[in-house]
Amino acid sequence: MKVYFGVCGIGLGHAGRSIPLARMIQKEGNEVLFSTYLDAVDYVKREKFPLVAAPPINLTVKPDGSVDFRGTAAESGMSLHIFLKQVLSEIRFMKSFKPDVVVSDSRASSILAAKMLDIPEVTLLNQYQVIIPRQKHLLGLARIGDASLLGMIGEMWSMGNYVLILDFPKPYTVSLYNLRIPPRTRKKVKIIGPIIGVRPGSLPSKEEVRETLGFGRNPLIFMPISGPVKEKSYLIGVLKEIVRRFPEKYDVVMSLGDPNSTSKPIKNGKKVIYPWLPHRFELLKACDLVIARAGHGTIVQSMYYGKPLILIPTPNQTEQHNNARRAKELGIAKIIPQKKISYENLLSSVEEVLEKDGHGERAEKIQKEISVYNGIENAFDVITSLAKN
Repeated sequence: MKVYFGVCGIGLGHAGRSIPLARMIQKEGNEVLFSTYLDAVDYVKREKFPLVAAPPINLTVKPDGSVDFRGTAAESGMSLHIFLKQVLSEIRFMKSFKPDVVVSDSRASSILAAKMLDIPEVTLLNQYQVIIPRQKHLLGLARIGDASLLGMIGEMWSMGNYVLILDFPKPYTVSLYNLRIPPRTRKKVKIIGPIIGVRPGSLPSKEEVRETLGFGRNPLIFMPISGPVKEKSYLIGVLKEIVRRFPEKYDVVMSLGDPNSTSKPIKNGKKVIYPWLPHRFELLKACDLVIARAGHGTIVQSMYYGKPLILIPTPNQTEQHNNARRAKELGIAKIIPQKKISYENLLSSVEEVLEKDGHGERAEKIQKEISVYNGIENAFDVITSLAKN
């Protein structure tokens, strides 16, 4: 079996969940090929998968990391041009590789190319439609966006044989507010659980992992700062300064998520910064609290490991704000808007989550109920079944 992965390259989240699935497919004696762009290229290369680089397409970002929808809209003509170039590139790559199945992780161009070549296709999603924030100064743009290219993307995502939602079923669906799926599409949609590269039960106990990583009894805070480089740069700068002043009673590990950098840690007392973290899931097992953006992957992984969160959504990023809202409703997270981040605000939130509010107990309770969902096995079954048929 030959499987072609067309992966969205904005940030590392899409590649981060496609890679474990591709590795499982490889281990069964099958062949895979990745097509991606931007941030994900170095990540896929680092994991040593065969790769073809697609023309890059991206959102315009302001200096504070927020999405600039007006700037993106102004460049929509260029984006459409690049999208068409992506489709042509995907057709060329697929003709050369001759896959039995195409797996698209949020890549409309891969879906369209597979459809044109009559290749079976599976779409991996955690949001069905890109949504512009309903802020007063963006209402006109939101209406135009919903009716134009952004609206068309949702239609393209539903063109394949199956749409697999990598999330927990209700009542623990993180993407609940991002899944406006038309009735005509629902028969091909399956909610299969998230793809988790390393399951908690496959690791030693929390105490053993902490000892191996060199941490004692202090509360351990894990800060995996995910997202595209331009989106996360501002927040990384702010958090580095705050962490430097954190009390010694806390151990802190920050991951900058740069796959093109060293994995050698930078240590300052009980504060550790990894340009690239090679043992993310070990840190998830060992930590007591996660502080991060509100990316879907970070939230579902933290839930799977039973960890409470403090979330700082990217400004103007509707998906992240909806994710954070759901995590708060589930009782496992506090939300701090980026403009309100300060040493005092973050420290008081840490103390509340760890010592007062019961977020940890709620996270552990939910973990026991959602541990039965295995997205990677479910996705593998759908892909292999489609290839055989």
